[in-house]
Amino acid sequence: MRGLRALAGLSLAVAWAGGSVLAEEGAPLSGTLKTINDRGTILLGYRESSLPFSFLNKAGQPVGFSLDICHGIAEDVARTLNRDLLEADAPAWQTGVRIIYVPVAADQRLPKVASGAVDLECGSTTANAERAEVVAFSPVFFLSGTKLMVPLEGGGRAQVNSYRDLAGRAVAVSAGTTNAEVMQRLASKVAPAIKVEEQPSLDAAYDLLAAGKADAFASDDILLAGFIATHHDGRGFAIVGDYLSFEPYAIALRRNDPAFADLVKQSFARMASEGTLDRLYTRWLVDRLPTGETLGVPMSPYLSEMYRALGQPD
Repeated sequence: MRGLRALAGLSLAVAWAGGSVLAEEGAPLSGTLKTINDRGTILLGYRESSLPFSFLNKAGQPVGFSLDICHGIAEDVARTLNRDLLEADAPAWQTGVRIIYVPVAADQRLPKVASGAVDLECGSTTANAERAEVVAFSPVFFLSGTKLMVPLEGGGRAQVNSYRDLAGRAVAVSAGTTNAEVMQRLASKVAPAIKVEEQPSLDAAYDLLAAGKADAFASDDILLAGFIATHHDGRGFAIVGDYLSFEPYAIALRRNDPAFADLVKQSFARMASEGTLDRLYTRWLVDRLPTGETLGVPMSPYLSEMYRALGQPD
């Protein structure tokens, strides 16, 4: 248990590098809170194919675990501003804070947060020290890691079982991801070197593998599981090998905005103490998805300890 708590503390420290200070009650609004209040909208960035965290359902609507978390934060933003929270399709005559969903690509998500094009990036984004120089992060809400998805051959066996088996072969990755960085670092560790094929999206990387133009697809294991579960040809692939990286997911927000950062932190604490994080995890990782599939991924003891550290009851 001591090791689990140390891991929880490490991940929270990465996510909250720089800390935050709660704005005094009655103080003038500043930063993101002032922008949202003046604009009357909160901009939520979403990914189109990061199932089950941020993706489009059959009706083309953005949904997922991360978006539900961001919706909870938006509720606290509206409450702080003493305004109603409105969905994007609410009648124009209604006033309050309206949610606007903004699609973001992997290589543009953090720049869009930094520039103000989105207020919260609600996807499958890894919080690490390098990225913390560009954006700030919420507490960690999921733990994943880079693995390989490869084709199954006769007898249901995989010819590739490790990145070492990819010597001289091609691996597909989504550009702008930590998975791409990992594979670029590993590429020269084998001879001949691995050919890293960077694609504009996760879907494009999967399509390259499915078309036989790549020998593996490297991404976070939970995202790979989502592709296998939701694609008709998914059963022809397997997730193999050791973890090639550690990926703690968090919501991205703008840096140097202590009042907004503290609100996000308190929102996570509220959702943890009310059991909302646990319920959302079950909804998206254990129960049947809106697309009809079931991932059936139970919560790890590491993540459970992180939620407990945020305030979730034992």
